[in-house]
Amino acid sequence: DAPTASVSEADPLIIDIDATLITSHSENKEESKPTYKRGFGFHPLTAFADHGPGGTGEPLAMLLRPGNAGANTAADHITVARNALAQLPDGHRSGPTTLIRTDSAGGTHAFLDWLTGPSQSLSYSVGFGFTPAMATALTAVDPDAWAPAYNSDGDQRDGAWVTELSEHLDLSSWPAGMRVIIRKERPHPGAQLRITDIDGMRYTAFATNQNSADIPSLEVRHRRRARCEDRIRISKDTGLANLPLASLAANEIWTHLVMLAVELTAWTQM
Repeated sequence: DAPTASVSEADPLIIDIDATLITSHSENKEESKPTYKRGFGFHPLTAFADHGPGGTGEPLAMLLRPGNAGANTAADHITVARNALAQLPDGHRSGPTTLIRTDSAGGTHAFLDWLTGPSQSLSYSVGFGFTPAMATALTAVDPDAWAPAYNSDGDQRDGAWVTELSEHLDLSSWPAGMRVIIRKERPHPGAQLRITDIDGMRYTAFATNQNSADIPSLEVRHRRRARCEDRIRISKDTGLANLPLASLAANEIWTHLVMLAVELTAWTQM
């Protein structure tokens, strides 16, 4: 079935937005700039329709940006989301049955305000930085409110739990209906502890406006955004890794050719 078949608020059409770095060894390429990883090249922002674990994912939009483009630039996220939505059939370009999923780079006020505005009214699931305020709020959570987390295949995961923290946070400056969900887990053996780790547990968070009471399912749905990294890797194997032309406009055409090739791959695996 096509990804738009039988979608609902409980089982939405998912669009993943994520950025990647492309190394360019030539300063003669237009808009090739230093990157935050001390390399040199480009920092495109991509959008894919998630075809699930059995498909490669369908490319919907790619915004070719200079290497020094910001990771959490809301205007770029809005541009890519708007272009991606335009590729969808009528009836799926707005409303809660379409979900935008990103890492924490998409967790900005401006982007979420746009996603939830009256013209879009989309669902979202975005990474949300774990803050000291969240750590403090955790002390108010009933120990019985933690539910076992799931693996990506939907089975319970040993040593990992999830809960909702929304009622213990001041979210008044964020869009109405935002929920903040926390995951805690024992770090893998040998993992370096971080400053946000509490009592030996690792905490991460994401924000969503989905209404489901099934917190573990919402959390595993968010973590499945890692599939987008596979889509990007396939795109790079298909030609995105090396932009061969000098002008930005020409390389933008190249990225569209890559998208066409990856789309053919995606549909042949449906």
